[in-house]
Amino acid sequence: MKIENRFLKYVSINTQSDPYSTTYPSTTCQKDLAEFLVEEMEILGFKNVYLSEYGVVYGTIPSNNDNIGDVIGFIAHLDTSSDASGENIKPKIIRDYDGSRIMLNDMNEELYLDREDFSDLNKVISHDIITTDGTTLLGGDDKAGIAVIMSMAEYLFKHPEFRHNDIQIAFTPDEEVGRGTEHFDIERFNADYAYTVDGGDINEFYFENFNAYGVTVDIAGKSIHPGNAKDKMINSLNVGIEFDNMLPQNKKPEFTDGYDGFHHLNHMKGSVEKTHLEYIVRDHDFSKIKEQLNDFKRIQAYLNSQYGQQLVEITMTEQYLNMKDIIAEHPHIVEQVENAMYDVGLTPSIVPIRGGTDGARLSYKGLPCPNLGTGGFNCHGPYEFVSITMMKKGVELLLRLIKNNVSDKEDIPF
Repeated sequence: MKIENRFLKYVSINTQSDPYSTTYPSTTCQKDLAEFLVEEMEILGFKNVYLSEYGVVYGTIPSNNDNIGDVIGFIAHLDTSSDASGENIKPKIIRDYDGSRIMLNDMNEELYLDREDFSDLNKVISHDIITTDGTTLLGGDDKAGIAVIMSMAEYLFKHPEFRHNDIQIAFTPDEEVGRGTEHFDIERFNADYAYTVDGGDINEFYFENFNAYGVTVDIAGKSIHPGNAKDKMINSLNVGIEFDNMLPQNKKPEFTDGYDGFHHLNHMKGSVEKTHLEYIVRDHDFSKIKEQLNDFKRIQAYLNSQYGQQLVEITMTEQYLNMKDIIAEHPHIVEQVENAMYDVGLTPSIVPIRGGTDGARLSYKGLPCPNLGTGGFNCHGPYEFVSITMMKKGVELLLRLIKNNVSDKEDIPF
């Protein structure tokens, strides 16, 4: 099957996760894709195919090489973000992209991609690409990763002359809501190490990610009839605004890049009586994220002192940590990626992830797991696009990683 057809099938299945759900997986629709993949894996010839009650799919591409070398795993996630609709996706394929403006929707001239606003388009000139129609996300994060892994698997099953060890595959739910690995069975997976296939530019790979915390701020106000409110009312909405304005304004996401950390107010609701704010706090440096968290504590103490009562309560939750320290103990995992990239004509670029990945949590659980690109860009919204050309190169990269694990002398007939 062509990789683009495989990808288009996957994105036709809505798999949005829900950050407010308490079930595993957070949405039942994720199991629709999981069950489809189980069937596809069994048809191809995977062994030990298993869909857990928590929505994790496992499978083994069995060795034809007496397992001389490492057992490598590849992982991608089933869910898509809830930031934009994932239903009724209408992808558009553009062949041999020439660099011109791309109109996403004939009904709305404001929905377009151009290189002035989206510089990543410069990376895909002459590529075949897939865009949205401007009304939904596309789902390349991370169905492009699933398509790359499954296309790699199909190649191996169709080419038994390609020598390899056991290869472990897993697809996780709920990565977008930070719960993708809570029920991941590392013993069942049984790999020496793995790679998540869940990045952007195919030339990039990633083994540094943010340290991440979630912070909730709950403010108790005092509701008084506005006609009689003088010196009595405490409007919790205004206190919430005051709280947010006291945080360092240059630490908002729109003012940061590279290794800069940030705090991001991503949800706020309330009334005069009660207001609730939700923040994500991120930094690659653990000491710096502790400083950011202390900002929240200092503002809490100041406001409670100013109002003379305990108006403000904060809760801090660790979400994931930077995998860099774990991967540093296994440098050969990074070296293998660099070597394989050079072998297939890519230019390796080590980039810090300005986000999180299942690989970070898995690394701290004992499965070292850096991240590879897929050719997806502008994820989580209607301006998302995926390079078919890069996805194909992603398949070639995985095959080279596998081949180099057995021998670094044979060429891949791909």
